[in-house]
Amino acid sequence: MMFLLRSAFWLCLAYMVIKPGVDLASMGSDLSRTAVAAGRDVVAHGVEQVTCASIQCIGGKALLSGVLGAPGQPPSPVQISEPSTAPLAGSVPLPRPRPRPS
Repeated sequence: MMFLLRSAFWLCLAYMVIKPGVDLASMGSDLSRTAVAAGRDVVAHGVEQVTCASIQCIGGKALLSGVLGAPGQPPSPVQISEPSTAPLAGSVPLPRPRPRPS
């Protein structure tokens, strides 16, 4: 009996939170974009506040600034060429020759 009461409670609570007709896909993507942007802003603000005395700290700060400075820029796609059937000019012979015993 307790199992049924607990199940009914959680189902009613879920129904109140997730109402019928709500588009969960768009809500989740908007939420994730907002969360990523907020996290990026917090990290960028924290990086700006760091004072550096060593070259490693300055390099790390420059690296983080470069990564955080270009949001939303996806890397360019890699062009994959069709494999050729001709052997490469400097390829290794198969099977490789065994070393001479000494």
